[in-house]
Amino acid sequence: MEQLETIAGRIASLRVARHFGRVHAIRAGLISVRGLALRASVGDRVEIRLLDRMIGGEVVGLTQSAAQILPEGNHEGLSIGAEVELLFAPRISPCEAWVGRIIDPLGQPLDGRPLPQGSMPRPFQCEAPPAVHRKRLGARLPTGLAVFDTLLPLVTGQRLGLFAGSGVGKSTLLSNLARGVRADIVVIAMIGERGRELREFVENTLGPEGMARCVVVAATSDRSPLIRRRCAWAAMAVAEYFRDQGKHVLMLADSITRFAEAHREIALAAGEPPSFRGFPPSVSNMIMALAERAGPGMDGGGDITAIFSVLVAGSDMEEPIADILRGTLDGHVVLDRSIAERGRFPAIDVVRSVSRSLPHAAAPEENKLIGRARAALGAYAESELMIRAGLYSAGSDPKLDEAVALFPQLDHFVTCPSSGIAQGFTLLETALRLPAHGRAMP
Repeated sequence: MEQLETIAGRIASLRVARHFGRVHAIRAGLISVRGLALRASVGDRVEIRLLDRMIGGEVVGLTQSAAQILPEGNHEGLSIGAEVELLFAPRISPCEAWVGRIIDPLGQPLDGRPLPQGSMPRPFQCEAPPAVHRKRLGARLPTGLAVFDTLLPLVTGQRLGLFAGSGVGKSTLLSNLARGVRADIVVIAMIGERGRELREFVENTLGPEGMARCVVVAATSDRSPLIRRRCAWAAMAVAEYFRDQGKHVLMLADSITRFAEAHREIALAAGEPPSFRGFPPSVSNMIMALAERAGPGMDGGGDITAIFSVLVAGSDMEEPIADILRGTLDGHVVLDRSIAERGRFPAIDVVRSVSRSLPHAAAPEENKLIGRARAALGAYAESELMIRAGLYSAGSDPKLDEAVALFPQLDHFVTCPSSGIAQGFTLLETALRLPAHGRAMP
C-alpha cells in the first residue's frame, strides 16, 4: 500500500511540459531571467543550471519581460545565459510513513533513508479553516508538567506562545512538551537551528520514545532564507495533513523569530521597504496567517494544538515579532533569564504568563486555587527587591507575609512533573499550605 501511494505521488508530480529561460542579469543577489515572465508566478520555484551543479531559487518579482529570482544557495560561478528551468509552485506530499522521520522543508529525507511520498500533494500555503465552521477549544491536555496542568493550562486546539531569550531552556521545555502532551502526532519545525543541535535534539532530547510519534522538519541556520521560511510552512502543511485525517496534532515551531527574520531578508531583497525595526510591513500578516492555520479544526475533524517559540532579545516583550504573536495567540508563556540563572527549570515567570483558556478550562474550585497561587506570586514579585534587600518587616502586611511564606513552595511547584491534571492540582494544593509557623490554608 505504501509503495502504491509513493507511485501515485510520483505520477501526480509529473509535468506535461518543461519551460526554460536564460539568466539576463545578476544584481545584488537577485537574478533576472528572461523567457519565463509570462509563465511564472510569484512563489514559483526554479532550478538554475551551473557548470558543476544545480541550485534552486524562487520567483520573488515579475516584470513584463523578466522574472526576478532569489537563489536558494551560493550562486558563485553563475554567468549570463545560464539555463533556468521553471518548476512552478512547489508542493509537499506527506503520508503516514513520515512519522518518525526527519525531513527538509521541500519534503526530502535528512536521515539517509528513502522517504515515501503521499498521493495528494499539498500547497505550502493555504487558507485557514472557515472561522464560522471551526470548533471551539477542546478539553484540557495533560502535559507532564504540573505548572501547565494547573496555572497555565493547555487545551486541545489552543495556540500558545513561548517567549524566551537564548539559553534559558526553551528547547528543553519544548522537548518535554513533545514527549508529555497527549496527542496522536507531533510535528516539530526547527527553523534556523544550529546544525549540531539537530542530531542532539532528536537522539538525546526527544529520544526514541519521542520520535516514535514525531515528524521533524528542519532547516539549519546555514540554509538560505527561502528554505528557512519554507520550514514553518512545510511543518504546518504536514500538521494539516494529519489533522485532516481526524487526528489531534501537536505542532511545535522553534522559532517564529527566525521565520520572520528569513522573511525580512527575502522581502528586502525583493524591494519591500523596511518598517519598524527593519521588518517589512508584510511580516505581520505572514505571521498571523501561519498562526491562524493552527487551532481547532472543522466539526468532525481533527485539531492542531500549536506552541510557537519566540526569541526575545533582552526579554523585550515589546519587540515587533513578540508583540504581533502575543496579540494573535491564545496565551503566552514567558521564560525569564534571572530565574534560569538561579537554577530553576523551567524558568517560567508565572506572573507574566497567561493562558487564555482560563477560567473556562478549570472548575470553580480549581480556579480558586489558581487565583490564590497567582495572587501570592504577584505579591511577592511586586516586593521582591525590598524583600531581598532586607527592607521588609514581617507583620506589616498579612498578604505579603503569606506570599513570602508560600514562595519557596510555589517556586518548587513550577519544577514538578505531573502524571495528570488531578495530580497537578493536588501538588498545587500542597504548595498552598503554609508552613507550621503560618496559618492553615482556608
